[in-house]
Amino acid sequence: MTTTSLILFTACASGASDASEPTLNEIFAAVEKYRDVNVAIADGYDRDLLDTCETPLHMGITGNLGTMGIHFLRRDLLEIDDQDSRLDVAGAHTDFLQPAGLVYEPQADGSLELVAVENLVSADAWERAGNRDAPTFQGIPYEHWPDDPAMSIQAQYDRHIWLRDNPSGVFAQYNPNVSCEHHDYNMPMMVRPDTIPPSGH
Repeated sequence: MTTTSLILFTACASGASDASEPTLNEIFAAVEKYRDVNVAIADGYDRDLLDTCETPLHMGITGNLGTMGIHFLRRDLLEIDDQDSRLDVAGAHTDFLQPAGLVYEPQADGSLELVAVENLVSADAWERAGNRDAPTFQGIPYEHWPDDPAMSIQAQYDRHIWLRDNPSGVFAQYNPNVSCEHHDYNMPMMVRPDTIPPSGH
């Protein structure tokens, strides 16, 4: 871990937070074993069916924000079945000591390097549990994605925690220091149907 990373992590961990929440260092220790993706798979993490090394353009977002990576999911924690992707999250899991998602960067030799962990929460499940405000970690609300049928997205919250040094912040959605250069498949950029020009037929 870089010196910059340690400074970022310590600063964030010392901020206001729920006393019952784990510290960032506790989370990093808990997921250290998942640097070996085979250990993650043995513990029930499956490669997301979307099989994309996600960039902002996949979600219709412009700007040089960086990359997410390839997601591996605990379907039981997300409450999704074998035919669902992370966009179909139905649960309200928020425990980062056992995160619902692991994010990997593809390497030139075909291996995967763990760069982040993630929790995704169904907005509907969260509200049905009696919560009025967004889930938070270290006092910071999760990102909210509204329901968008055209983009196949159900309303949800998510929060990334980056293990890889991130100039955008340890909780940012994307990381400029992560690359999809060595991923051999990328999901086409999500585009709303009403923006696609007529085919001319």
